[in-house]
Amino acid sequence: MALSAAPLKVCVVGSGNWGSAVAKIIGNNVKTLQKFASTVNMWVFEENINGRKLTDIINNDHENVKYLPGCKLPDNVVAIPNLREAVQDADLLVFVIPHQFIHKVCDEITGHVRRKALGITLIKGIDEGPEGLKLISDIIREKMGIDISVLMGANIASEVAAEKFCETTIGCKILENGLLFKELLQTPNFRITVVDDADAVELCGALKNIVAVGAGFCDGLCCGDNTKAAVIRLGLMEMIAFAKIFCKGQVSTATFLESCGIADLITTCYGGRNRRVAEAFVKTGKSIEELENEMLNGQKLQGPQTSAEVYRILKQKGMLDKFPLFTAVYEICYEGRPVKDIISCLQSHPQHN
Repeated sequence: MALSAAPLKVCVVGSGNWGSAVAKIIGNNVKTLQKFASTVNMWVFEENINGRKLTDIINNDHENVKYLPGCKLPDNVVAIPNLREAVQDADLLVFVIPHQFIHKVCDEITGHVRRKALGITLIKGIDEGPEGLKLISDIIREKMGIDISVLMGANIASEVAAEKFCETTIGCKILENGLLFKELLQTPNFRITVVDDADAVELCGALKNIVAVGAGFCDGLCCGDNTKAAVIRLGLMEMIAFAKIFCKGQVSTATFLESCGIADLITTCYGGRNRRVAEAFVKTGKSIEELENEMLNGQKLQGPQTSAEVYRILKQKGMLDKFPLFTAVYEICYEGRPVKDIISCLQSHPQHN
């Protein structure tokens, strides 16, 4: 890693609730860390809020009133609406946008970023390629030619922003890069473990959202905590099995005991937007798209879309029967399968054979 000796410039690519929470951490940290430049750029997709530009509100009032209301951002976090301008001269890029936008963003900034820049993705989702699974980090790495680490964990954004204690996991291919991002991001209330099983860390972040949709269905059906615990356990087993089949390198089961694994799965199945919308799906009979528009204030839902991508990958490999929970979540969301089938899927799960 031959980064410049000058202070490293950081750009946060994205400004939803999680992006804003992370910008708050970085903005506060760089004030006291000589290694990093004292100003942090944050790319903000421009919106009008009651006649004012969102970037103007963030830069003058230091609050993202749309996506993280009530939380003061440090005054050294600068909102920039032009993506290329935001990333220009950045040494460290922190990607935190909905996963469906990653191709467009990478295409726009490729060739406008320093060749020696490093990235970290906090994006929870996957993509499909001709061979099946494609990770978000793979897309960034291939399109931009930079090294990418990943950060995933039990990190509900509003709680992180309120500085409530939590843990998280950084997965990296090059250890010193993972440790550099740990230095940038860690605080007394945001504790980071670095592991080298980057692909499994990233897959955990995507797949747990599918399980959370299943947990939300159970809440909508008023099944109780025992049933939800079974969804969490069987969902974890499917996550591990999926990772072992589709990750290119070795997968350590121990990775699933890190914050990115079981901890993130638990917090997402009890809090978080995927569980909440799935419960409303059962109780209201409305479509996922309608509920996303009504309930999420412009944020994107990751679980149902990830279930569709996983479904297509599994179907292509003839493996749907080995992942009944993932399959049921997709079919309930998009193909009209009755919600109560989530229970029969648990009853006949291959884990019980």
